[in-house]
Amino acid sequence: MSVSRLNHRRRRPEASAGFTLLEVLVALIILSIGVLGVAKLTLTATRANDSAFVRTQATELAYEILDQMRANKTTALAGSYNIAFGTTPPNPNCQSAACAAATDVANYDLYQWKQLLKVLPAGDGQVVTAVTATGVTATVSVQWNDAVASATFNQSAPGAAAMTQIVLETVL
Repeated sequence: MSVSRLNHRRRRPEASAGFTLLEVLVALIILSIGVLGVAKLTLTATRANDSAFVRTQATELAYEILDQMRANKTTALAGSYNIAFGTTPPNPNCQSAACAAATDVANYDLYQWKQLLKVLPAGDGQVVTAVTATGVTATVSVQWNDAVASATFNQSAPGAAAMTQIVLETVL
């Protein structure tokens, strides 16, 4: 081998000397923007999941009072289950003993239901029965404060009360 060939093998072109500090910094900036995007996506998904969980609880609670009304149908048809938002029925005396009358059972059901609604953030509910052409229709409304999800999805100002409501209607 000649000397000129050995020198040629040992020399490297300057273009293949490696990454420069500037290239590394640009790569880190691009990576950090990507990581921040993933973090924001995770936060939004978590808030949406929390909102969906509360909505599921509200729906289950609305179905629960409808089931109680179906179990005590005669009293429900008479309108004994009607209750408005912000109204709390008196604590019935039949918690430890059997209820004496069907209206006591209705009061007990409503009292227990209103207590369960307190699980929701600012949760409240109402029941309205009305006579229609098809029979007696029961409308159950459950509302709660869903401010976190509303602010996340730009539906309200941050911290503002954003009451969300579901309504179930059925013929008894």
